[in-house]
Amino acid sequence: MELSAGIQASLAGRYASALFDLASEAGIVTAVEGDLDRLQAALVESNELRALIRNPEISRAQLGNVMCGIGEHLDLCDMTRNFLGVLAENRRIIELPAMIRAFATIAAAQRGEVTAEVTSAHALTEEQLAALQQKLKAREGRNVKLRTSVDPELLGGLVVTIGSKRIDNSIRTRLNSLAQAMKG
Repeated sequence: MELSAGIQASLAGRYASALFDLASEAGIVTAVEGDLDRLQAALVESNELRALIRNPEISRAQLGNVMCGIGEHLDLCDMTRNFLGVLAENRRIIELPAMIRAFATIAAAQRGEVTAEVTSAHALTEEQLAALQQKLKAREGRNVKLRTSVDPELLGGLVVTIGSKRIDNSIRTRLNSLAQAMKG
């Protein structure tokens, strides 16, 4: 598998790559990817969980117990639960968000996909998402998986990030550009 040097070199990338290899051998990449998506959603939704994984005062045993409970609550597969246990034991749980992103990148590369981070001022409809996905697929020449988020401060429009490329078509950016032009 061909990965970018940045993913391979990072700590998160090495852990994600190891998890991907194990999941691939077991034929459960899709299940693990789903688990990691649920973990990511839990991290986004819970300030307490984010604070917990950053707290150096929590012992390895306590962190392991909490991660085990989260694994049960989210109904994660055994491999993902074991992975969380290893992270807790090695005091690497703080890297979990980066590992989730790295795993998603590796899995997408295996499928010939690219992931586009799409931020909009308001939630997009299914029709809008499908149209955007088709346009991005035509532009990139491969399948595009969309990860969406909402940022009301954009006022309108979209910001799409694919790898290191960014397409900023937000009203906020347009207004800032107009303000700079009027000063100039």
